[in-house]
Amino acid sequence: MKEKLLTTREVSRILGIPEGEIINLSGSKLIPHFKVGGKFLRFRREDIVKIKPAIKKKYHLPLENNQRAEKIKDFLYFNDFYIISSAIILVLIWIIVKDILFST
Repeated sequence: MKEKLLTTREVSRILGIPEGEIINLSGSKLIPHFKVGGKFLRFRREDIVKIKPAIKKKYHLPLENNQRAEKIKDFLYFNDFYIISSAIILVLIWIIVKDILFST
């Protein structure tokens, strides 16, 4: 399965610093990144998680203790297609079963 790379906005939200600062940090090689299409910055989640404490310390930002909420957000973000697909399938099954059971 292919890894879903993060955008500048997503990294900004994770680290709690502005997108412009993310661009500056990646330009100065402080944040590992990739360039897609020669100009679009993308980041690996595991790289961002590794440098998060250092960035938080550099910008004097508090480290969050709500890791459970972050894990739930990550789960929903990376599995949104499967969750939505499952919900649609369940609704369609309900419509079919309802019509069969109550068609008398």
